[in-house]
Amino acid sequence: MLLCVLATAGCASLAPTDGALPAVAVSPAWSAGGNGTARGATATSLAQWWQRFDDAVLTSLVEQALRANTSVRTAQAALQQARAQVDVQSAGLLPSVGASASAQRSRASNSTGNTFQAGFDASWEPDVFGRLRSGVSASEADARAAEASLADVQVSLAAEVAVNYIELRGLQQRLAIARSNLASQQETLQLTQWRLQTGLTTSLVTEQARAAAEQTAAQIPSLEASLAQSRYSLAVLTGQVPGALDAKLAASAPVPQPTAELALAIPAETLRQRPDVRAAEQRIAAALARVSQADAARYPSFSLGGSLGLRALTLGALSGGSAVTSALLGSVSIPLLDGGAARAQVRVQSAALEQARVAYEATVLTALQDVENALVALRGDREKLERLTAAADAARNAALLAQQRYSSGLIDFQSVLETQRTLLSTQESVATTTAAVAADHVRLYKALGGGWAVAQ
Repeated sequence: MLLCVLATAGCASLAPTDGALPAVAVSPAWSAGGNGTARGATATSLAQWWQRFDDAVLTSLVEQALRANTSVRTAQAALQQARAQVDVQSAGLLPSVGASASAQRSRASNSTGNTFQAGFDASWEPDVFGRLRSGVSASEADARAAEASLADVQVSLAAEVAVNYIELRGLQQRLAIARSNLASQQETLQLTQWRLQTGLTTSLVTEQARAAAEQTAAQIPSLEASLAQSRYSLAVLTGQVPGALDAKLAASAPVPQPTAELALAIPAETLRQRPDVRAAEQRIAAALARVSQADAARYPSFSLGGSLGLRALTLGALSGGSAVTSALLGSVSIPLLDGGAARAQVRVQSAALEQARVAYEATVLTALQDVENALVALRGDREKLERLTAAADAARNAALLAQQRYSSGLIDFQSVLETQRTLLSTQESVATTTAAVAADHVRLYKALGGGWAVAQ
């Protein structure tokens, strides 16, 4: 008892008592909020943001991916493992009971003896200083972090599927533009050939027209290859073999755009919505519990044990009252000299706690940056698309006028070539930027933590 008192007196707690999250300065509003999106008191629900695009194919692809993607299934298995680990740690708080039976035959000199034994053994470690409870708390925090990690995988997967789908629709639009311009250039080439036959132009003009048509035709195989790769990517993301979606995605369709404006949440609410921030928060809780667990390991540990059974020299004698045996054991284990290993273990876990705190700060800052970047990109691409749409209309009119005036012999062929190149370039830019605007919305939804709900 004296040793117990002395050891307990020398075990001053080394565990931190402050479990508050690191303070990160969060502004009350988004600095890049002036992008045309609505900001109100009630933020738009983004649990299933892909439905805002009003595209049945996109919705089916995202839902298929969330069911069958290998990354989601891996995260689900990790969550099951974390929950099972909670049960393992919780079992340590309860007494353990076991049953045993044995039969022994021994011989010494000229005598032979038999011994038969059967009984129950029980043991229990009272968690006086909270070491076992801290282990349970750490496992529970790990399980909550695994839940948030699963949600983070779902958020990232839904965004990746949507971006790939938008890219595919954008490539289909660019392929249609290339084929349309190729048909126009082939008509111009045929016109120059007719004029060459009548002596109204030269072979130089005809070769220039042929070169322009061939350059446009050369873009088509590259676009078709990119389309096939996009289909393969979407198939793998949805847990299928490459080529499984070729028939479903063969028909061309416009690039989907969100159907309504988005009401942004304030930054603090966005951080609570993002699953990666929640996961980082739970990792701090787990690290703090492990510090307490390591600190409690420096204190004495107690255990109670006992056994109740039967022991006799023959099987028949096991039923007699004299065969009953019982034992009760109480013990205490006091760490006296360990070379400083226990204290060092506390420092190890304290350093892990500090890493978790720094990781939380980094996650919060990255989350804020993701939203600001998405807002800036969306605003810029919207303005760009507006300008390019006007430029494409002007280029289309210019190309039509140039071709008409060339047919009438009022201008040279160089003007026709220039207007056709400008038209193709601006139309491609419009298609690319239209897809970029839709992808910017997806990245904004992802940055805001959309794609999961607490109930899931």
